[in-house]
Amino acid sequence: MSKIKTKEVIKETIKNLDKGAIVAERTKDNLVNIKEKVNSSYSKDDEVNEYASNKVEFTSNRVMDEGISKFNIKGKEGITTTKNNVIKTKNQIKSIKTKIKRNKEIKVAKKNIKTGKIALQKSNQFVKNTKKIATKSLKATKTSQRVAKNTVRGVKQAVKITISAVKGIIAGTKALITALIAGGWVAVVVILIICLVALLCSSIYGVFFSNEEVGSDYKLNEVVKELNEELDDKILSIKNDNSYNDYKISSTRAEWKEILAIYVVYYSSNNDSDVLILTEEKKEKIKDVFWDMTSVSSDIKVEEVDGTIQNILYIDIKGKTTEEIMEEYNFTEEQKEQVKDLLDSGYNNLWVSVIYGTDSSSSMTNIALAQVGNVGGEPYWTWYGFNSRVEWCAVFVSWVANELGYIDVGIIPKFVACINGVNWFKDRGLWKDGNYTPKESDIIFFDWEDDGSVDHVGIVIKVENNKVYTVEGNSTDDTCRQLEYSINSNVIYGYGTPVY
Repeated sequence: MSKIKTKEVIKETIKNLDKGAIVAERTKDNLVNIKEKVNSSYSKDDEVNEYASNKVEFTSNRVMDEGISKFNIKGKEGITTTKNNVIKTKNQIKSIKTKIKRNKEIKVAKKNIKTGKIALQKSNQFVKNTKKIATKSLKATKTSQRVAKNTVRGVKQAVKITISAVKGIIAGTKALITALIAGGWVAVVVILIICLVALLCSSIYGVFFSNEEVGSDYKLNEVVKELNEELDDKILSIKNDNSYNDYKISSTRAEWKEILAIYVVYYSSNNDSDVLILTEEKKEKIKDVFWDMTSVSSDIKVEEVDGTIQNILYIDIKGKTTEEIMEEYNFTEEQKEQVKDLLDSGYNNLWVSVIYGTDSSSSMTNIALAQVGNVGGEPYWTWYGFNSRVEWCAVFVSWVANELGYIDVGIIPKFVACINGVNWFKDRGLWKDGNYTPKESDIIFFDWEDDGSVDHVGIVIKVENNKVYTVEGNSTDDTCRQLEYSINSNVIYGYGTPVY
């Protein structure tokens, strides 16, 4: 834009008073000439001469005064006008500069908005093309086109591109605030975040949101509960169909997160569908994977026990490893990487939340630790259904498990007698004797007299330096306490090992 030309005003160049004086001087000279002519015309009459002289002098003085006054006024008006014109010109220049600046800011804002849009388009385009860097494609949203099937690399790259788009918009924050009246850019960021959430929900990671999806026929924790009950029924059926003196159950079943990770990758890859919405068809697929990974067999052996011949029923619950099932399902290397990523320990809390329908930030250990110091066992025995105090160590363990939904889905039993808890774990092949090294959230049982009779129960918090740290209800002085034992202590009867 060309510069606006303005007339340069030089200070002290307006000499209104001097100009007036010059004019007055000229008028005076003229009047002097007139006076001389009058004197010449009326030289014979002194009185007339005197009159004329006085008249000329009066007129001369009057004209001089009026001329000077008028020129003074005009001079002042000229100065004022010039000053106002200078101020007006400055304001106009300032206004024009402001407009120029604002136009530039608006252009920058538009450019940044355009940059953000382009970045978002590139992000969307990237997602559409992730077949080049991922295994399969996935849906971006339930109602949108299928964009790309997700892999670990695909999601990470999508996140990077989306972050780039956000950075592009943030870079123009000041201009955007000016152009969009302070805050319009926030909406763009929100849109980008929504797009990213939609991307994740429609990928294999949508499984972590499946319990929140109102459009589902089932919740994942309901399917987990149903399958745990089916496994219990199968064990019970074997026991009912055989004649035996005693039975022993062993179990190496897969963890639930392993079963579900296989289902998620297998189903999303082979059915071109998301795992966010749990339908009847997907429920049956979970069952297929569960029973493909879980087998139950039995055998009766005749053995001598304490000098007598007995029929011993052996029930073996065996689970396939993720490596075994992935080979059986002919998983590609990309699919194997997806399973590996889903089973990363960083997702453990999310798995707890989706499998058991509970707060992902909670666990048996932190809930138990929060109860340390409770005296008398209230509200635990009241929750169980008792009207007055009972020995409440088992009730306490049951209450903690219930807080996480573990009782409803059949992970831990609701029990008041310690022996019932022991038998429940034994019946499912989830029992370990005192030689076992426990892990966090295992259930520890005690035999104080070392007479083969279980007396007490608690929750394992951790194992460290050959010591087992626990939280136990109904401990010394009728109080919930945190305690520790040597891992080889003879008071440890054994452990229940829930399949979390």
